[in-house]
Amino acid sequence: MANVNVSFNASQQQLALLRLVNWGLKIGLILFATDLFGLTTPPVTLSYVLIFEACYVGFSYRFHRLSMNNNGLLFLTLLLDTLFWATWLYFTGGATNAFVSLLLLPIAISAITLPRWAPWCLTIVSTIFYTLMIVDITEQNSGSVMDHDMSQIPMAANHVMPASHSMDMGSHYLGMWFNFVISALVLTVTVGFIAKRIRQKNAELRYLREAQLRQEKILALGTASAQMAHQLATPLATLRLLTDELVDTHHDAEQLELISEMQQALNRCEVTLADLRLATESIREHKLTEQRVDKLVATLTEQISLLMPEAQLNIAIAPQVESRIVMTDMSLLPALMALIQNGIQASEDNQHQTRVDINIGLSQPNQLTMTIRDYGVGIATHLLQTLGSNMVKSPKGMGIAVLLSHTSFERLGGKLYLKPHSECGTEAIVTLPLSV
Repeated sequence: MANVNVSFNASQQQLALLRLVNWGLKIGLILFATDLFGLTTPPVTLSYVLIFEACYVGFSYRFHRLSMNNNGLLFLTLLLDTLFWATWLYFTGGATNAFVSLLLLPIAISAITLPRWAPWCLTIVSTIFYTLMIVDITEQNSGSVMDHDMSQIPMAANHVMPASHSMDMGSHYLGMWFNFVISALVLTVTVGFIAKRIRQKNAELRYLREAQLRQEKILALGTASAQMAHQLATPLATLRLLTDELVDTHHDAEQLELISEMQQALNRCEVTLADLRLATESIREHKLTEQRVDKLVATLTEQISLLMPEAQLNIAIAPQVESRIVMTDMSLLPALMALIQNGIQASEDNQHQTRVDINIGLSQPNQLTMTIRDYGVGIATHLLQTLGSNMVKSPKGMGIAVLLSHTSFERLGGKLYLKPHSECGTEAIVTLPLSV
């Protein structure tokens, strides 16, 4: 799917080229079209302004990357563009210049590329410049009409000076000013609204593309996991038979203890494979079950105690959420356990203790929030934005566990957020919808 947004870098380069075209248009109109379009012959002062503008255009083209992702600097350049256009218009006819509508160009650009405040500010500035030009041309015409009329007055004292021409031109200039203000307002409102809608659509399309890519990765991981689980079933069954034979043939206490540890490891592998089959079936058939939050926490604690007995969990659950109902499937518990296991590993690597804090409460009336905090060194800032959405390289792996957990929460209508803790470690914030 084609990307509707042009990259910001390309947009800045195109804007710099547009400034060059505008500067060339000003020079060309002065040299070749002054009489054709009724422009006023500019004074020498305008030459110095155009030289200064040429330096500005060259600087903006050479260093256009400076304003990348900098709305303030981009607004400043558009403000300078407005100032240069207003200066050129003033010296070449002012409000009567046929190209006065080019004052609207920076407004249109800001409405597309900048936040809502920028086009409004430029509209106000452009209106002020145009108002000053209207006032200036009105005063000039009033003075010229007065001089003309005074020269035509006869010596009779009772002769009345005609003023209809002055009044007609004043109404005409007022209409020109009103038309400019309406054009600027319409441009600011409509173009800004359309640009906002386009940005929203692009953001939605970007999110959908990322979600599609994430689902494709999850599908590939799920396919590989199912194949490996099927391949592991037979070796595990063989190992189970061998350990049973060892129990029958060996009676030494030390060997029996080792065999017992082997059997516990095999039991854990068999339980994990069984859970994987159940989870696969549940996901495939979209089976959702209702479960109380306190029961979910009790099951989670039991599983952690069984599979990670060294873990030091500090669980705090708000009383108002204990009896609430959450919709779950077989993937929710493994997703939470994966986050807890990552937290235990991070705490152990940093402080040589397996401490993890879990706070469960309500962030909204019908939204459960589980905050899992570890005491590790934290996650690098550049990984926080992508971890959970894509597979990323990290010292501990590729972030697959967090990616799978995030996908499980999203399928249940929840979200996963990662943020650094103010003291140390990382907080994994899980939100899940509650049944009404």
